[in-house]
Formats: sequence, C-alpha cells, structure tokens
Amino acid sequence: MSKLSEMIARLCPNGVEYKKLGEVAEIGTGSSNRNEAVEDGLYPFFVRSQTVERMNKFEFDEEAIIIPGEGGIGDIFHHVNGKYALHQRVYRIHFVTSSLDTRFAYYYLTAYFKKFILGKAVTATVTSIRKPMIENFSIPLPPLPIQREIVQILDNFANLTAELTAELAKRKKQYEHYRRELFTGSVGKKYLLENLCSVITDGSHFSPKSSEEGYDMPSVKDMTANGFDYSECKKISRSDYELLVRNGCQPQVGDVLIAKDGALMLKHAFPFDGQREIVLLSSIALLRPRQEIILPKFLAYYFRRNEFKEEVIRKFSTKGGVPRIILKNFKKVELLVPPLAEQERIVAILDRFDSLCNSLTEGLPAEIALRKKQYEYYRDKLLSFKEAS
Repeated sequence: MSKLSEMIARLCPNGVEYKKLGEVAEIGTGSSNRNEAVEDGLYPFFVRSQTVERMNKFEFDEEAIIIPGEGGIGDIFHHVNGKYALHQRVYRIHFVTSSLDTRFAYYYLTAYFKKFILGKAVTATVTSIRKPMIENFSIPLPPLPIQREIVQILDNFANLTAELTAELAKRKKQYEHYRRELFTGSVGKKYLLENLCSVITDGSHFSPKSSEEGYDMPSVKDMTANGFDYSECKKISRSDYELLVRNGCQPQVGDVLIAKDGALMLKHAFPFDGQREIVLLSSIALLRPRQEIILPKFLAYYFRRNEFKEEVIRKFSTKGGVPRIILKNFKKVELLVPPLAEQERIVAILDRFDSLCNSLTEGLPAEIALRKKQYEYYRDKLLSFKEAS
C-alpha cells in the first residue's frame, strides 16, 4: 500500500481522468443460444450464469469483460483473453484504448457497476440492462503502472481465495467419503426408526401471526448445516408460543431436527442445542432419540448421508405438489446402529470434518469469508480515485 501511495503521489497528484465505457470500449452481445453448448467443447461459451459452458465454435478472439444482460446483473463478471463464444443476451466489453488494463477494469466493474445500475432502477433490483446503460458507466484511467500494481495486489487476494475454495471442495469430497465408509463399514443391529426414538413428530400445522417481538418460530428456510440462523426467523407472540408448547411443538436439547418439506427436504439434520426457546413449524421433523441406544449426533449424521437421503425420498416422500416426508411411514425406515462406543468414534471423526467444511467460526468457510472481506475492503480502498479537475 505504501508503494502504491507513493506511485499515486508521483504519477497523478492532481487526480485521474474518468471516461465513459462507451468512449473506450466496444460493447455488444453475442449471437449464440444456450442449446448450442456441448459438454467438451473447444472454447468457453459465456451464458447468463457464473458457470461457463463450452462450444466447438468461437465468435470472438480478444481480451474482454463479460456481463449478463439479464439475471445476475452486477453479480456476475468474467474476464476472458482468447477465443470464446457469447450468448445473445450477454455483453462483451472490449477495450480499444491502450491506456486501460482490462484486468483493472474487471476489478473496477465488480466493485462499482452494481451500485451504478441500481441507481438507475425504480425498484430494488434490475432484471435486465441495455447497451446505453453500460456505455454510460464511468471508469478511472490512472497511469498504467498504478493499474498494474493494483491488479497484482487484488490478484493475490483472488488467488488465495480460489486456493482455499478448491481446498474446501477437496475436503468436502473426503468428508462425504468418510461419511459413506464409516456407516457402511459398521457392524451393529438393525432398528426401525420408531424403536430408536421416543417421539417422532413435526412442528405446528398452522402458522400464527407474525409479531415484531416475541419468540422464534423457525422453519426449513432458517436451517443451516449445524443449527438455525435466526436473523430472518419469524417471531410469534407469547400466547401463541405457549399454545404451541402445549401442543408439543417445542424441541428439547438433543432432539434431532430434520428438514422434511419442500425443496430443502433432508438437506439439513442436526441436534437442537437449546440456546433459544423456540417452537417449530411443520416443515421440520422432531425426533427424540433413545440415547441409551443411539446418540443424537450419530442419528443426525446418519440422515446426512446421500445414499440414505435418496432411499428416504424414494420410499417415504409424497410424489406430487410440494414434496414432503410422510412421518407415519418414515417411522418404518430401518437403520443399522453400532454400539455406543463405535458411534462415539464415528461422531468424533465426522465432527472434525464437519467443523473444517461447514463451521462459520472456524475451519475453511471461516477462512474464506475472512479473505473475501479483506479482498472487498482493499478492492474498494485501492479503486477509489480523486477525479482530475
């Protein structure tokens, strides 16, 4: 940073010139449709997505920034240098001046383009953009040595985050491998779920009115890998809360809670930690394990296995409309339960992987979140320039 400050003081002490994109770049769309993508195509094919498809033909051979014309406005950016194909509702920004580094422009757009576009919108979102909107976006042109120094700093942050993300993907594969092998390799006794739990039920089948203050009533949307995110959780009055407690909708510490309805069905399963007084909506199943037979965490990990999820969905879920687990049938699912000492060993191994892969306070997700915050802080700081008068 001190080197960059010295460069700015020496090379542009009076500020930098700003230009509209339309003055310094060719801006246009492609002509390809998504159905032209092929799995192992020779060239990258940019569509309205963060995912890059492939094609066997190319439309452009250049360095450019790619942004969608619909969907993901201000959130999706690609930098390409070489041959590529482009969807007909995706824009290319190819700079025609030697005074602007494309990578520098890429970082500048990721920092400021969304705010610019939202400033033009009547609502809180923008669903599509047109060429004149892009052309009117202003971009600074500091001296090239300054642009390249900024690119090097931000590339270092981006590369570190990419390495951590790749490491997380690798660890998640290992986690899934161990989760599969530890259970399939276990020796134990088979039980029906109804014989492993003293209670198998779900939350309230009616939804009380929301209250600005009161007690939390989480649903499936509030579940995460290891607990509830209460930040957007519905709150209900004390009287409604007490009614639902009497109706058996309040979990106890150690109850295993499972997402049982909708698109998130079986995505999450975890033991309740009891840190808040809550009641549940019916989209969450509540299982009270007989802990002399099965540990709550072991049961939760059992439900997280992909093979088990697939079996439960195939055998015990509704087929039409909103998918949901049918509890009266779900009770008949069969589990292989090893002795408690073996359960403890399996839980200890999976806890380490789970913390590494899913914890927001430690492990790789926490490290990635920290690096992203650092990157965004330095990006905004590095890309703020005084405009020359």
